[in-house]
Amino acid sequence: MAEPLIDRWIRRQRWMDGFAETIQKVIGWIYGVLGAPGRLLEDLMHGTKVLGHPLHPAITDIPMGAWAVAVVADYAAHFTNRLPTEAGDVALAVALATALLAVLTGYTDFRHTFAHERRVALTHGLIMSAAVTLGVVSMALRWWSGSAIHPLAVGLSTAGLGLLIVGGYFGGHLVFGLGSAVNRNAFAEGSDDFVAVGVASDFAEGTLTRVVAAGMPVLVVRKEGELHAIGAVCSHAGGPLDEGTLNRGVVTCPWHGSRFCITNGKVKHGPATFRQLVFVVREINGNVAVKPEVPLH
Repeated sequence: MAEPLIDRWIRRQRWMDGFAETIQKVIGWIYGVLGAPGRLLEDLMHGTKVLGHPLHPAITDIPMGAWAVAVVADYAAHFTNRLPTEAGDVALAVALATALLAVLTGYTDFRHTFAHERRVALTHGLIMSAAVTLGVVSMALRWWSGSAIHPLAVGLSTAGLGLLIVGGYFGGHLVFGLGSAVNRNAFAEGSDDFVAVGVASDFAEGTLTRVVAAGMPVLVVRKEGELHAIGAVCSHAGGPLDEGTLNRGVVTCPWHGSRFCITNGKVKHGPATFRQLVFVVREINGNVAVKPEVPLH
């Protein structure tokens, strides 16, 4: 099956890689230089903290809707005189205020993209950034210029809305076409009953051990003599948690640094926003079996 045209075109844009890497390094440096507050801010921008769900897609509908209202109000004011020109100004101001948060959350998520996914994400981000720039210029013209220049401001905001729609297409392709930011454990298949995965001697204290239970990769860890188990595939991008590191009951993914508690699967640090699958562990007469804590479907 031939690759979609959009992917074939973006895959040829090799210049994007160096540019994208530079942007990612700058974003990482900004969060890093802030220290502990930077880590908290990054978790908030991902949606790891408070929301427990990717924040960026939850934000983007607000500026898109407000921007559309602004353009409609602008044309209604111009052609019908039933609305004051200030109506479009206010709606655009709301759109830009929320668009700023959308941009910040989007570039925060972009930091942890890779290869072709990163190129599509960069395309999405650059188009959206251009749209916001047009909106800012339009807003400035509305505030600091007379009515004679208002049609130009409306034209810029209209062009910005067009870019938002195009950029939204790329964002949708990034998620629905490439699976970026989709919970990697959402489609887990396996048994809801206990499945034997080994014997007690297979699981040494403090060791990350990967087993397979009816087709599901499971990470088993013995902590203070008791066995705990969570999904072995990182919910963020599918990284192998068994190849990560363990510190005080928290496993760190080797790919992007997401951290999960081995006892309850909760996310301790992003970019992951979805918790890991948790398994009940049964250890009887030296035999170890696991089953999902909650039904898979």
